[in-house]
Amino acid sequence: MKMMRQISFTAYKDCYYRYFFAYTGLRSVTTTLSGGTTSMHCWVPRTHHHSKPTLLLIHGFGANAMWQYSELLRHFVPHYNVYVPDLLFFGQSYTAAPERTEAFQARCLMELMTAHGVRKMSLVGISYGGFVGYSMAAQFPEATEKVALCCAGVCLEEKDMEEKLFKVADLESAASILLPQTAEKLRELMHLSFVKPARRVPTCFLNDFIHGSSSSQWRFSLAFVPVRWLAFVILCLARSLSVCKGVHLRLVLEPLYGF
Repeated sequence: MKMMRQISFTAYKDCYYRYFFAYTGLRSVTTTLSGGTTSMHCWVPRTHHHSKPTLLLIHGFGANAMWQYSELLRHFVPHYNVYVPDLLFFGQSYTAAPERTEAFQARCLMELMTAHGVRKMSLVGISYGGFVGYSMAAQFPEATEKVALCCAGVCLEEKDMEEKLFKVADLESAASILLPQTAEKLRELMHLSFVKPARRVPTCFLNDFIHGSSSSQWRFSLAFVPVRWLAFVILCLARSLSVCKGVHLRLVLEPLYGF
């Protein structure tokens, strides 16, 4: 029984993803940004090929970037110089600065890419990463080429809020689902996130994912859960809904792997 408690599915998957990212030709790099108060982790190409365009993959709420993009990486790496960062307070990225907005996340990402010598890029943003990606396009239009936003309500309008588009009682209820701290809430998130959610997932697996493994990096990420909750609240309350009107982009529908 003691041995069973030491076995962690989360630790195994995290190790597998780390190996897989390295196998595809990426390397793990942590960069200290200007001022020295912000550190961002990113998977970057071992060799940046100037003949290829650059693609930035921005994850949503979750453990880290590896868990978000592991299944899609093989479609992108042959065609792009792929950069996969951990947003601040996810994975191994953090800041001592007081800002918690998606606009600050976007500025830090831009500084990160500049530090790696990248001046132009296309990007994909999922969920919270979509808000960050949209903010990058708004703040740095000369640096962003194509932008794909997935499951991100950047076009949300005031009337949508008034019409109760979100079927939750309040922001705290929404945050408890997006940042689940119990097996029941994680099941609820899975039910809302997947067309065909897995059934009868053992509670021990769900608790293992929530509380992490013995890995210090996983515990480091979990320590930032309260800060992520604050970032979510700021995203909903402090964001100007009309900012979407200030960015003009040509929308193109293409297969994701043909981005």
